[in-house]
Amino acid sequence: MPKISMPTGGDVVEVILADHRWFEEALRELRDVTSDRSAVLADLAAVLIAHAEAEESKVYPSLKKKDAIDAEEVEHSEHEHDEGNEALLALMEVDDTASEEFSEKVHELSESLSHHLDEEERDVLNPARTDVSADVRKKLGDEFAAERNRLIDSGCGDITNVRKLVEASKG
Repeated sequence: MPKISMPTGGDVVEVILADHRWFEEALRELRDVTSDRSAVLADLAAVLIAHAEAEESKVYPSLKKKDAIDAEEVEHSEHEHDEGNEALLALMEVDDTASEEFSEKVHELSESLSHHLDEEERDVLNPARTDVSADVRKKLGDEFAAERNRLIDSGCGDITNVRKLVEASKG
């Protein structure tokens, strides 16, 4: 299992992309019946929740203010985070990591997450690359990394917190 990295900053596009590649590796591990699926899921939950929350609080508002993305793009990305959180919670609620149900829920999370990563890389990160200065991307990367790491350290991937986020999204 890839170790959870705790980046200190850098270009926000690169920091976010590093997490995206980490998510893909974690999903591969979850599909592997010989891996420690419980440990992988705990790590994935922590990074996934921290990543999404840090994007929503630090990255999206700044990119919107810089006109790199619009309100509709922000709303769409946040909606996809909510869907991913629901799929994550459904997976976390499966007791038997060796069960067919666990494999089905891994598939559902993988589908949701892969769709979101693809859209975010095309529709959010590309405009960030072209419409935002390197200095601003560095500042955003530093802020994103600090918030992401703070959330991981706070235990944001705990099932109680994931449930709270899912309930809040249903408003």
